[in-house]
Amino acid sequence: MKIAQVSPLYESVPPKYYGGTERIISYLTEELVKRGHDVTLYASGDSVTEAKLRPMCHRALRLDKHSIDPIADHVYLAERVFVEADQYDIIHSHIDYIPYPLYKRMKTPHITTLHGRLDIPNLNNLYREFDDIPLVSISNYQRLPLSWANWIETVYHGLPNNLYDFQEKPGDYLAFIGRICPEKRADYAIEIAKRAGFPLKIAAKVDKVDREYFETVIKPLLDHPDIEYIGEIGEGEKNQFLGNAMALLFPIDWPEPFGLVMIEAMACGTPIIARLQGAVPEVMEQGVTGYVVKDIEEAVQAVKEIPKLSRKRCREVFEKHFTVEQMADNYLKVYETVIGKKKSSSVKKKVG
Repeated sequence: MKIAQVSPLYESVPPKYYGGTERIISYLTEELVKRGHDVTLYASGDSVTEAKLRPMCHRALRLDKHSIDPIADHVYLAERVFVEADQYDIIHSHIDYIPYPLYKRMKTPHITTLHGRLDIPNLNNLYREFDDIPLVSISNYQRLPLSWANWIETVYHGLPNNLYDFQEKPGDYLAFIGRICPEKRADYAIEIAKRAGFPLKIAAKVDKVDREYFETVIKPLLDHPDIEYIGEIGEGEKNQFLGNAMALLFPIDWPEPFGLVMIEAMACGTPIIARLQGAVPEVMEQGVTGYVVKDIEEAVQAVKEIPKLSRKRCREVFEKHFTVEQMADNYLKVYETVIGKKKSSSVKKKVG
């Protein structure tokens, strides 16, 4: 099958540091190539892949000091995919709604995986207008605000089976990883760790937009002997960071559409303590891969319960539900479904 994977350009594929969407695109792309499919990856020029790379900009826009208007790069990307669409059996887009006016007029079968939150009022008119765009959600929860849209399937994220090593015996610290921003609630993680009496290691990046929040809200909380801020870490450092943690703290305060770090932790055998938000209860198994809590008090109590959980069982849940093989299997089924519908529609038009 000839497949085009269309990635956002903000990060490389895979990303050098933070970038969940681009990592998933990378895992999927490499797995499809491994299975013998002819895959072209539309991405930044510093991406690394076994697929055919179609570079749309010199380097990841987040790392390019000359990138002033990243929307311009994505409009250009959408146009190039549209112009070259007849080269492919299917186009798998990950760049949200920017190309919809073109995709609506495109003959090549296509799907769009939505990776972000959808509880935004502005999206209602847009998705009413483009109600024929085939969509894939990354959790059932994610699609609720637009439940009437043209959803084809939910496909959970998956990781390579050998990406993270199972760590049977953890260290004595709690971990927070991701991004420093109001909705991720690093401040809650700090409070939980302090009240539970355990060290906390924070591995997180700070975007420009969140710099003031970091300086005024989070930085003052780091002045504690048991709170260690490491900064942003890369893929190679995550295995040790997550695997050696006794638990991952995920005290989010927003409608999380999936939560990739949760399955990363499971892959290491590390249980999770997460707030009841978004897709958390869909991805986690309460009392098996961790504890879903409502507030800080419940989270502090959950820390005390962590030793009761089986780290081996956490790894088993990952292997059963969240591997790249399963993700690729599910996407291939989606591709076949969409291609089949397109062919059927074309036949009906000819007959008509």
